Amino acid sequence: MPGMIQSIERSSAVLRLLAAGPGRLRVKEVADALGLPKSTAHSILRTLEHVGFAEQDPRTARYRLGRALLDLGNGGLDVNELRSRALDWADTLATRSVEAVRIGVLEGTGVRVVHHVFRPDGTTQAMDTGLIIPAHATSLGKTLLAYDATAADTVIRAGLAAYTRRTVTDRRELAAALAETRRQGWADAVDEWQPGRAGVAAPIRSFGGLVVGAIGVYGPADRVCDGRLRPRAALVEQVCAAANAISRDLTEPRS
Repeated sequence: MPGMIQSIERSSAVLRLLAAGPGRLRVKEVADALGLPKSTAHSILRTLEHVGFAEQDPRTARYRLGRALLDLGNGGLDVNELRSRALDWADTLATRSVEAVRIGVLEGTGVRVVHHVFRPDGTTQAMDTGLIIPAHATSLGKTLLAYDATAADTVIRAGLAAYTRRTVTDRRELAAALAETRRQGWADAVDEWQPGRAGVAAPIRSFGGLVVGAIGVYGPADRVCDGRLRPRAALVEQVCAAANAISRDLTEPRS
């Protein structure tokens, strides 16, 4: 039987200690209360601060619980924070791919588009920000479902509606597509939601690898895909690079 992980037990104890009192605690007070070396207590507190579970007052060097604990129920990241960290990378992706770029998060059985960059060619386009799109029939949705088994089960139980002849409506076929997404690190959807349209998306990750959103390009299938109806390799590379860049920004403290 696998053993317990001591660092997690200690981190849990530190969080409980910070939650027990109304005031802030010094590193030495935490160490004394838990019988830990001061250096160990300091390392735990710094790590908890890095992920947002603890906050330090720069004037007094005392610690308290962090506001990120309040966000655990909604995935641990505020949508506005996600958008602000992703703006520049989304613009860059649109410029390089010459396609529309969308960032989405799961909401119910669909995906809410929280940011949309127009295709940079001067054509008339409609703003998609706020739009709810089907999770099982889009590249953003498949990317998000691939890393959230509970959400995937909810979507399947709600019924996989057919939007085109190519929409995945069989639960086993969807499960295989999600497994492929995890294997290759990105998802595609061709003619599945809207005829003649295709997308490719990749996951945006926060601390510890938690997937908190997805970014992708969406456009005419004959531009997004090659002759075999597979996303063009250059687009896949650009989308994955943007997702990785945003993920790095999300796990780095702001100056």
